[in-house]
Amino acid sequence: MANVDLKRQMGKLHKEMPDVMRKGFDPLSEQALRDGALSKKTKELMTVALGIAALCEHCIKLHTPLAVNAGASRAELLEAAAVAMMMKGGPAVTYVATELLPLLDELGVE
Repeated sequence: MANVDLKRQMGKLHKEMPDVMRKGFDPLSEQALRDGALSKKTKELMTVALGIAALCEHCIKLHTPLAVNAGASRAELLEAAAVAMMMKGGPAVTYVATELLPLLDELGVE
């Protein structure tokens, strides 16, 4: 699974750019994704939709399980994917078919 490689590479990036990652990117991510006016679940649904729209395989594989862990259902993930598809068009449709659906099946998300 690509997450293994991503995690390894992100660890390497943290070692090679500690100030940028630990003082910049990590705190930004933590603050942006915490519960606030929007729930963490809603924000993770947004990350999946944006990952699809950006055609970012790693984003989809990283944030889909986080969305599920935050309580997102298959139906919610697919609705978020539908918004991404509407906004991005055909390329996003292929990512939903080839990345999101197999991952939801692998994770056993109903």
